[in-house]
Parts: sequence; C-alpha cells; structure tokens
Amino acid sequence: MTHDEKVRQLAASIRARAAEKGAPPAFQKASTPHLVPNPYARKNSRPTVNVAALDELLTIDAKKRIAVAESGLTFSDLVQATLKQGLLPCTVPELKGITVGGAVSGCSIEAMSYQYGGFHDSCLEYEVVTGTGEVLTLSPEQEPELFHLLHGSYGTLARLTKVTLKLLPAKPFVKMTYRRLATFGEFWSEMNAHCAKADCDFIDAIIHAKDSFVLCLGDFVDAAPFASRYDGLDLFYKSTREKTEDYLATYDYCFRYDTECHWLTATVPLLENRLVRRLAGKWFLGSTNLISWSNRLRGPLKLIKRRPDVVVDVFIPARRMEEFYAWYERDFDFYPLWIVPYRMKELYPWINPAHAERLGETLLIDCAIYGKPNGDPKLDYSELLERKVHELGGVKTLISRNHYDEATFWSIYDRERIARAKARLDPHNLFGDLYAKFAPENYR
Repeated sequence: MTHDEKVRQLAASIRARAAEKGAPPAFQKASTPHLVPNPYARKNSRPTVNVAALDELLTIDAKKRIAVAESGLTFSDLVQATLKQGLLPCTVPELKGITVGGAVSGCSIEAMSYQYGGFHDSCLEYEVVTGTGEVLTLSPEQEPELFHLLHGSYGTLARLTKVTLKLLPAKPFVKMTYRRLATFGEFWSEMNAHCAKADCDFIDAIIHAKDSFVLCLGDFVDAAPFASRYDGLDLFYKSTREKTEDYLATYDYCFRYDTECHWLTATVPLLENRLVRRLAGKWFLGSTNLISWSNRLRGPLKLIKRRPDVVVDVFIPARRMEEFYAWYERDFDFYPLWIVPYRMKELYPWINPAHAERLGETLLIDCAIYGKPNGDPKLDYSELLERKVHELGGVKTLISRNHYDEATFWSIYDRERIARAKARLDPHNLFGDLYAKFAPENYR
C-alpha cells in the first residue's frame, strides 16, 4: 500500500468516526506509546482507528540532507537508514521505540539539543489528517501557526501522518570524554563554557550523587580503537562514573540509555545482575520491554494503592538552574539525575505569553528524574516537583502524573492560540482536549 493510499484510508476512518459523534477514538499503533504507564488509567473501550501501517521511511535525499518519514517510523529504524548515508537527524531521542510523530507531538530532546533544539525544531513540513478527515500540509510558510502548535499538542489537534526533516553529517563513531567534578558550581561553570563555545557535538551530564557530577562530552570520529556496547551485560550510566573516556558506534551512542530506560532497571535490582541479563535480558531489557511490563503491572499497582515513582522531565530556565538545584539537593535528593542543555530556536507559541515572560529565555536545562520513590503518605514528590518548576517559571512535560488545576494549566499553555488551532483542525473535538487528556483525575 502506498503512503497516499494509507492516508486516504485513515482520512475515511476519521470522517466515519466524526459522523458518529461519539467518544474520541483511540489510535492503534505499531509501537508502544512512550508515556509513563499510569496504573489508574481507565480501560480503553473507545473505538480504535488503526494507524500501524504508517511506519515507513519514504525517502532520503543525501545531497539536500532531508528525509521524509511516516509518523510511526521509530528512531531506531530511521537512524539505521540515515547512517548508511553518513547522516543523522539533528536530534535523536534516546529511546529506540520513540516514533517520529511522537517526537513532534510531545517533546524529544537529546545531547545535540544545546545547538539544535528539540526534534521538532529540525522539521520542515508536516502532513496531517484533521478531525474532519481533511489532509493538510503544514510548514513555516504554509499555515505557520498550525505548524508550530502541532508540537506539544500530544495528538489533540490532528493526526500526523508524514514528517519532512533535516539531517546533518555524521561519522561512524562517537568519542566520549567524561569530566568528573565534585561540586555543582564547578559542573555548572564548565557545562556553560562548553555550551557557549559549542566545541563538542554532544553535551549532557549525569549527576550521580551530591559530590559526583559527570559532564559527558561527545564528538564524532571516523575511527575508534575500540567500541563499547551497552545493550547487553554492561550498564551505560554506571560506566560514566568509572571511565574517563569511551568510544561507541554512533547508533549505539544514540540509544545508549535505551537498555535501562536510563536507570529504571535499578528499581528492579535483579535486572542489573549480569546472569539475569544474560538469561532473560531479551524479554525484560530495553525501553519498549520495560514500558510494556509496566503497563501489564498496572492492575496490581492499583490494587495495592501504591503511588507511582516519579518519572518525568522538567525544563528549568538556565538563569534559575542554580536555585533549582539547591532546592533539589536539599528537598528532593534523588540520584542519578540526567541533565541536558536545550536551546529553543524561539519561545514556542503554545506557551502562554505571561508564562513565556516568566521563562524569560530560550536556554533551558532538562532535568530528568527517573524512579524517585514516592511512597511517603504525607508528601507527594511528584506534586512537590511540579509546584517548584512552576514557581521558577519552568515547564514540566505532560508524560506522567499531573496535578495542575485548570486555571494553572492554562496559565502555562496558551489557551487562546490552542483554541484557534482546534477550531481549524478539530472543530468537533474528535481528538480530545489537551487539559482533559492530562487532568489530575486521570491519575487517581
């Protein structure tokens, strides 16, 4: 089936659902959604629309450094294909199963984001099917507001079917240099200096403890004396605490965090045992396996009324980062903590203008918390973190538990612009409301 045939079939299905005027449909994908599993999620009884076929790479133009991909293509497949041409997407999310469409609809950043922003910042054009079954092409030149508002809409404006994206030259290997620092001040100063000079291809960091800051600097290289692998017995995040230098094949570098889903295997200590990894790793390791198992265990977690661990990314304005980290070290106190500098090309239009003023700049620091225990009956760390991020003018991703009341939510998100886009793309609310999709009642 050609791409156009798939899109026509999808558009017809959406028109049929719209005519029924029932509940918003669920979309059956080929990949596992990379939202944090919610043990309180209601059983899905909505009608489904199958979009699993939209998972192909359509073209790569090596000369122009442009790729065209269907929305369901995973980054693992995309990167394997582009590397054969000596190219790479400008931003590659760290988990293999994240899809091109998911990276646009949500937010995907990585260690090149200090130069290139989020994945969506390197996208040139989107093809979408609207809530009325219309097929539209959106770009910065053609319907620019709709184009920019698709990012961060989490599927509530339109169904993305095709993405045109920029590529950049890549080499076969990445050389890693680890700068081990003892204080936040030293770490913060050095990371900022490298960001300002842009003297590395990749910059991220892992704070392992209050006295263990590891700045991870990566550069493309043509050859390597060895190439480490972290998709089997060895754990990448632990290696950064032990080594000063490392080499990875570029594909393996892109997905160095996938096997542990950063360090979520640490929440099930047996999964870090080498014998268990050798015998059962193919069934349990990797982000897709870990998310799938978490979804299967939602029932037991709900029965025991266990509050989920904190798994979330928060974006802190760089000028408030020292203040945030002082609070984090004192009151939150969970490690490892992943740090990624992230420069937006401009303040995104879905941000409420008043909140954009509080954000105040385009350099953000992604602080990613993966697995903070949250069992204290008197203190919900998820809510505590959300309040602190809002106090500092930051933005929290919506991939996990949310506590915002409606007024606070729309003080962060630009209700007027989103409503205008909704009226154009989904006038009958077939794809659901952004706040309703992530409202607190969905998590209890």
